[in-house]
Amino acid sequence: MKTLLALLKTMRPRQWTKNVVVFAALVFDGKFLQPEPLLRTVIAFVLFCLVSSAVYLLNDLADIEKDRAHPTKRNRPLAAGTLKPWIAVAAIIVILAVSWPVAFALDPLLGLILAGYFLLNVAYSFSLKNMVILDALSVAAGFVLRVGAGSVVVGVERFSPWLYVCVTMIALLIALGKRRAELVELQGGAINHRAILDEYTVPFLDQLIGIVTGATIVSYSIYTFSAENLPDNHFMMLTIAFVVYFLFRYLYLIHVKGEGGAPDELIFKDKPLFVTAVLWGLFAVGVLYLSNHR
Repeated sequence: MKTLLALLKTMRPRQWTKNVVVFAALVFDGKFLQPEPLLRTVIAFVLFCLVSSAVYLLNDLADIEKDRAHPTKRNRPLAAGTLKPWIAVAAIIVILAVSWPVAFALDPLLGLILAGYFLLNVAYSFSLKNMVILDALSVAAGFVLRVGAGSVVVGVERFSPWLYVCVTMIALLIALGKRRAELVELQGGAINHRAILDEYTVPFLDQLIGIVTGATIVSYSIYTFSAENLPDNHFMMLTIAFVVYFLFRYLYLIHVKGEGGAPDELIFKDKPLFVTAVLWGLFAVGVLYLSNHR
C-alpha cells in the first residue's frame, strides 16, 4: 500500500488540472452540450492525465540527484527512496501501453498528438530544459498540444485561432513564473537544482513576464470581438475585465506580497484569484450558450 501511495504521489494527480485545457475546444466551439463530443473530450482528458503522469515519473527519475539537493523536492518518493526506480519505469511502460492504443482508436491524429506530447517531454527532460528560453517555450508547446488534441476529438468548426495564442501566452506565464519562484526560493543554490536557472535573473524574468502579460491581454481582447461564433452583442468583451484583474492580481502577489509559484499554483491559494477565474468561466460560458447568437 505504501508503494502504491508513493507511486500515486509521484504521478501528481493534483497537476491533472493543467489538462483541463483539453476542454477548451469543446466549450468555445459551442459543443459542450453535445454528448458525443463531450465523451470524446473526457476520454482525451483522461489520456493526457495518464501520459502527463508518465512524464512526471520520467522527470523524477531523471532528476533524482538534483531533487535530493532541493529543500522541498527531496521529499518526493523517488528522491526520498520510498519508491523504487524500477517500479516507476514499469508504471511508465504500462501507462503508455494502455494510453496510445486507446488514443489511436479514438482518432489517429489524437494518437499522433499524444505521442508528440510525450516525445516533447522526453526531449524536455533530457535536453530542452537546459536551453534558456526554449525551456519555457517547450512547456507552452505542451499546452498547445493539449488544446490541439481537444480540437481534433470534437471536430472543431468555429474555434478561434486567437485562443491558441491565449493558451500559449498563459502557458509561458506559468513556465516563467515557476522559474522566478525557484530563483527566489533557492537563491544561491538554484543552479544546484536546475542548471538552466544560472541563465536567468529575476529582473530578466520580470521583464519577460511583463511582456507575456501584455500579450495575453491583447490576444484575448482580439478574440472577444473577432471570433466567428460569438454573439453580435459583443458581451464577451466584458470578460476582459476578469482577465485583466486576474493577471494584475498575480503580478501583485509575486511583486508586492512575495508569493512564489506560477498562476496554476497560486489560484488555489489566493481566494481573489480563484473567485475571478470562476466568475470568468461562468460569464464566458453564459455568453457562449445563453446570449443571442448570429
